[in-house]
Amino acid sequence: MSARTVKAKGMGRVARGLALAMVFALPVFATSSSGPAPAFQLTGRNGKAIDLSQFKGQVVMINFWASWCKPCRDEMPLLEDIYKKYKPMGFTMLAVNVEPDTKEADAWLAKLSKPVTFPVAFDVDSKVSKLYKVAGMPTTVFIDRKGNVREIHKGYKPGDEDLYLTQIRSMLKE
Repeated sequence: MSARTVKAKGMGRVARGLALAMVFALPVFATSSSGPAPAFQLTGRNGKAIDLSQFKGQVVMINFWASWCKPCRDEMPLLEDIYKKYKPMGFTMLAVNVEPDTKEADAWLAKLSKPVTFPVAFDVDSKVSKLYKVAGMPTTVFIDRKGNVREIHKGYKPGDEDLYLTQIRSMLKE
């Protein structure tokens, strides 16, 4: 082997090592964000308008979901528990269903053994989902009291609720 070949192989290992380091340095569950949360108004389950601005001054967790999404269905009861516990402290949960027809979502919500008490809104034309760059279900967005997006969590697996709680508690202390 020539010196040039050895040097090239060494550089390849270094490049692979750097690439791996960069991948593992990225947040696994979420991306941090900053800047104002995009404003929106949607129709809620009761037919009344829900406007993000009505929650100004609160920590807001927006959960984009669909009735056909198993992880969404799995986390919904946990979201209700979080909402009930932290609502008195200035926290609100807003579930945004992304299906074009609200009937499936309404039917699924009606069958829950523990009904949700937090606001549920319908993004039937996906305009709000596009504003928040939602690419998969569920996607959860954390907004601080000043109205800035702080974290975007993609997906759900058991245990993620602990990450949610860490984020919520941190923002409530601010």
